[in-house]
Amino acid sequence: MAMSAGSDDGEPMMEMNTTPLIDVMLVLLIMFIITIPVATHAVNIDLPNPAAPPPDVIIKRDKNKVVIMPNNDILWNGTSVNVNQLTGLLKSTLAIKPEPELQYQPDAQAPYDTSVTVLNIIKGSGVSAFGFVGNEQYAGFGKAANAPKVEGLD
Repeated sequence: MAMSAGSDDGEPMMEMNTTPLIDVMLVLLIMFIITIPVATHAVNIDLPNPAAPPPDVIIKRDKNKVVIMPNNDILWNGTSVNVNQLTGLLKSTLAIKPEPELQYQPDAQAPYDTSVTVLNIIKGSGVSAFGFVGNEQYAGFGKAANAPKVEGLD
């Protein structure tokens, strides 16, 4: 960084000292970063431990499926239900031994609010046999499905 101390003839410097301006800008940047709110909204779901040994006896379970549609409809095994009906259905499945597996499959265009509401209802109901279904359809998310392959590039 080049600096001039002025000329020897006693004339004042004509360049502006930008160092204090840069210091103020850095302080403001740090203050803006500190004041950004932290994302505190989360839905905690207890997923099974992948390192758990498989059970010796495979239990044949019935299956129930909850699907969230793009128009806010909640489907229970293909039948449209509301939130109160869903809560009742989940409580009634807890009485069945062995507990039926609950499969959860939100549509890709389903509203986030409805999906989170249903997940909170499922978590609050005490269902222990729970799984996400249909995630394999998003395995190529963001990747071009029919992109031409170029030799030599992997």
